[in-house]
Amino acid sequence: MLSRILGLLRDIVLARVIGAEALADAFFIAFKIPNFFRRLFSEGAFSQAFVPVLGEYRERGGQFLVRELVSRVFGNLGLILLLLSLAVVVFSPVVTGIFAPSWYFDFPEKFSATASMLRITFPYLFFISLTGFAAGILNTYDRFAVPAFTPMLLNITLISAALFAAPWFEEPTLALAWGVLCAGAIQFAFQLPFLKQIHMLPMPMVDWQHSGVKKILSLMAPAIFGVSVSQINLLLDTILATFLPTGSVSWLYYSDRLAQLPLGVFGVAIATVILPNLSRYHAMNSKDSYSLTIDWAIKMVLLLAVPAAAALMLLAYPVLTTLFLYGDVMTAHDMQMAALSLRAYALGLVGFMLIKVLAPGFFARQDMVTPVRFGIIAMAANMVMNLLFVVPLHYSGNPGHVGLALATSLAACVNAALLYFGLRRDEVLKNFDEVSSFFKRLLAALFFMIAVVYVSAVFLGAMDAAVWQRFEWWQRLLRLFAVCGCGLLMYVSALFLLGFRLRDLRGPVA
Repeated sequence: MLSRILGLLRDIVLARVIGAEALADAFFIAFKIPNFFRRLFSEGAFSQAFVPVLGEYRERGGQFLVRELVSRVFGNLGLILLLLSLAVVVFSPVVTGIFAPSWYFDFPEKFSATASMLRITFPYLFFISLTGFAAGILNTYDRFAVPAFTPMLLNITLISAALFAAPWFEEPTLALAWGVLCAGAIQFAFQLPFLKQIHMLPMPMVDWQHSGVKKILSLMAPAIFGVSVSQINLLLDTILATFLPTGSVSWLYYSDRLAQLPLGVFGVAIATVILPNLSRYHAMNSKDSYSLTIDWAIKMVLLLAVPAAAALMLLAYPVLTTLFLYGDVMTAHDMQMAALSLRAYALGLVGFMLIKVLAPGFFARQDMVTPVRFGIIAMAANMVMNLLFVVPLHYSGNPGHVGLALATSLAACVNAALLYFGLRRDEVLKNFDEVSSFFKRLLAALFFMIAVVYVSAVFLGAMDAAVWQRFEWWQRLLRLFAVCGCGLLMYVSALFLLGFRLRDLRGPVA
């Protein structure tokens, strides 16, 4: 929660320092490219394969065998990341051309700035992927607080770069690029003492013949294929966004970051906790605990994601304006465009969060093929919808970036549905009637929440753009808190009256 709040503060600072102009677009692309690869080496195929194997070694092997595995994985992963980082630094214009081909011909200055910043930002991949490796070890040993706190260091570093380093640079975005690189190194260094505490500080060794390494590689193979498809889809999103009017990349960034707030606070947190536990239950052959854990995770996601999605759709413009519309860097037009894509992203919020908790139901059983197959279907649908939505919108004079956000959201819902019915087919999910009853009560509470939020928003001027812009920042903030507070109070009260109790939040016990 603290990390995401700081992330929101970071984006507010970025909006005031670089706004949504051409070089802001360049920075966001230069930051997006290492994060593009991060999903493969840290949060994607690697972690999905590494954590279940590490959990199995911890459950069935001794401390020496676990340390042996950790050291060899660290050495192999570090070598790959180092070579990749060097290659991209040398050939940064080529990589930039892949992600933003239109800029090479139409906006050469923006293209050159992106390539220069990419040389600075891309080595961030080396550090942040090793940070993810360390976090996987700590989570497996039930040390969740340190990996959860670590992203705060990224936000603190970028805020410091924007506020204190940027004035010393002719172009503020260069200060932010250096801030990204420093943040990666700081996050990795921060976790090392905690690895030492649990006697898991790795001694890097390159060994491709180790049985655990071979198993991780065999599990990664289908996952890499699936992640590659998703990354190709993200690449298509980025390429299409660079063909749209200046500001489109930034509008998508700000709206996506706001939609990511509930996903990061709740969806990622729940997924992070359940994956090592599911891996342990699978190793113990505890099928009931395994099933109950996923049921609990689904309920928690629905409880949090459904009202968050509804609130973001209703209050997209007042929320974005309250957070980002200050000074001359951002304009009311920027906020209107970002609000449109935020509403589109909010449509898929439940799907995004369900993917986070349903996919571990397969990964923990070391079934990488099934979620990859579902992911490929969803990504193919996303690519088709991108072309169906974006091209007609753009050439008809409408904001084409909304089509990108909408396609992403609908594809997430397709993926979540496939994962859900896949787990039911495998008889991992057995309590369908209980979850269905829970969801019906939740929808009833949601109806009352939406009514209260809308009425209070109209009363306090949040639904009238002209009125809302005339308020000072503190007036907007107080009124927004009042609207959200009324909605939250009604939602919680309605849930309680419909039979929900705090004990329903408790997770299953093995």
